[in-house]
Amino acid sequence: MAETTRNGAQISPLFMSRFQVDENAPFKRHLNRLEVEIAREDYRELKHVELLDPCPDETFFAHCVDLTERLLDTSQNLYNCDLIRRKQIRIYMDSSLYHVYYRLPDRCIRFVPTWRENVLEQFFGFIPSGDTEWRPCRRLLDGYTAKFVADDAGGALLLRGPDQDPSLPVFTVSHGPYDPHTLEVAFYFLRYGRGRAAIVNLGFSGREPLTDDNLAKLKSWGIPLNPSNIDVIYPYIDSQGQPNCYKHEDGLCRYIDQLGGPHPDVIIDVHGYVGTHADDDRVLVGMGGLPPYPSLAELGTAEYRGDLLHVYPNERLRRGLAIIRELSQEVYVQLCIEQRQCCHFSMLGGLQLLGRIFDPAREVSDMLPGETRSFLPKENIRWLPSAGANARQRVQACKLVTRALCIHVEIPTLIRQRIALKIKQQALEDSYQSSGL
Repeated sequence: MAETTRNGAQISPLFMSRFQVDENAPFKRHLNRLEVEIAREDYRELKHVELLDPCPDETFFAHCVDLTERLLDTSQNLYNCDLIRRKQIRIYMDSSLYHVYYRLPDRCIRFVPTWRENVLEQFFGFIPSGDTEWRPCRRLLDGYTAKFVADDAGGALLLRGPDQDPSLPVFTVSHGPYDPHTLEVAFYFLRYGRGRAAIVNLGFSGREPLTDDNLAKLKSWGIPLNPSNIDVIYPYIDSQGQPNCYKHEDGLCRYIDQLGGPHPDVIIDVHGYVGTHADDDRVLVGMGGLPPYPSLAELGTAEYRGDLLHVYPNERLRRGLAIIRELSQEVYVQLCIEQRQCCHFSMLGGLQLLGRIFDPAREVSDMLPGETRSFLPKENIRWLPSAGANARQRVQACKLVTRALCIHVEIPTLIRQRIALKIKQQALEDSYQSSGL
């Protein structure tokens, strides 16, 4: 039965699951369990754990980065921190391979970033340990080239096409492993000529869940980590204390320069989200909720008709919205123009925006107790503009020659899964054709 919030909104039973976690773990915020247990997001290939025999020697660990104190100082999960101290675990990272080691007095466990390694193998045929030159995309994207840019947090994959038309957008996949199948979404748009380049984050940011089979292995080895938050494996912050989840937004200009060619006029930032009901396939577009606030005049022409606000997007925004329209017939655009003035629009067939202005303090609620998952009860739809990443990207985009328009797109699970399936089917067809079958 649906539950009623204090605002009188009905929340689907889908989102009222009572999670099963260790009651001895004094941690109430079950990060990612919504995606894993309810939305059935596929994290199986994200990372896996191995028990090493024999354990690497002192010489090996001397060349690794000791993450122990950084992780213990910043983790939100006190249960996991106490477990690590009690077991006398030292945590190391081999930065060149992005492997993390849990070194115990009597054994050693390795966390392998499987998704990252599979992506690199696909594009390069090997796992680079440092920056590469531009290389052909090994039949994955005809005419495109790929480059790996290394850093201390998993690095980035850059893809660029032969057409450097500045009117074509650049796609950014800032949370690649965290948002399943967002790489495939960017890949889909590039493959069908809707973009000229993509920047994909290959690193974790400490928030990605371990699957149940990995947790079962750890428990059998005497390390029962609480899955509420796994930021004691891959660090949430870098050595300077900056969040790794923002590294692509903050480093936008550097990545754009590495792509070469003219600066983009439009940047489409691809993310994934879980909706508010089981078959929710509404695509959300966030145009910003934190300073610097965008104005409606920057986006097009606005007209009031009674209580409704109509916005006719300018040419640049129309180009971005036309691409997003391909994902779903239900697209909604959200932004704040001031701290207490926010907009929620439906996108019509001609790409016009029709909606209303409201005060978020009065109308935005949390979907789940203790979770920062905002939604609009009146429309029963997720609320995006509180995301800080969009603001960071917009700040950096203002430094580009074009002062590029940044469009933050949240794509629901069902659509991302369908796109991933389409990409696999297309790869099979290409394989058959190349083999002459």
